[in-house]
Amino acid sequence: MKKRLLREYYELCEGGSCPDILTEAEKKFVANGGIILSGKLQEADARNGNGRVYPKKILEREMKNYQKLIDEKRALGELDHPDDSVINLKNCSHMIMEISWKGPEVHGKIKVLDTPSGKILQELVKAGVKLGISSRGLGSVKEEKGDTIVEDDFQLICFDMVSEPSTNDAFMLQESKSHKTPNIFNKADRINRALNDILSDE
Repeated sequence: MKKRLLREYYELCEGGSCPDILTEAEKKFVANGGIILSGKLQEADARNGNGRVYPKKILEREMKNYQKLIDEKRALGELDHPDDSVINLKNCSHMIMEISWKGPEVHGKIKVLDTPSGKILQELVKAGVKLGISSRGLGSVKEEKGDTIVEDDFQLICFDMVSEPSTNDAFMLQESKSHKTPNIFNKADRINRALNDILSDE
């Protein structure tokens, strides 16, 4: 089955940042004018606004893989969703700093960058614009008992900042431009994925 570009939308905490979750260094960063956003990034085993369900086992695996990008400060995202599976550095506006599980939900902290797109995001936050976070990944889906289940070949790419309304019709499941999976991960990423897959099967 051909992989598709899967995109999901979640709202951030009211005001952009959840209370009492910042470290002392982050509080200092914010005090000096920096912006850190927080909120729910994804949710497992629940039908979302797009009608898709992400099994927890698959989401746990992808969060473990994504943690490596966070540790290496490569967990970047763009302002708005592009139509492909490549993260364009010139459009990056933020970096994911931390992810954690709260029951079936994945929550995270996001540092707004001082890039051209980041500056736009900064101004949107300052203006009080209601922002959302949206995951972008490649994978195939299957229909099962009225739900669209994301299959085991899903690969999380990034989390983008969006302003799309959280209605079913506002979200599109776009076709990948290629039948083959794009080379969006380097050799070390692929080795790390393989090791995580082996460990998760034990």
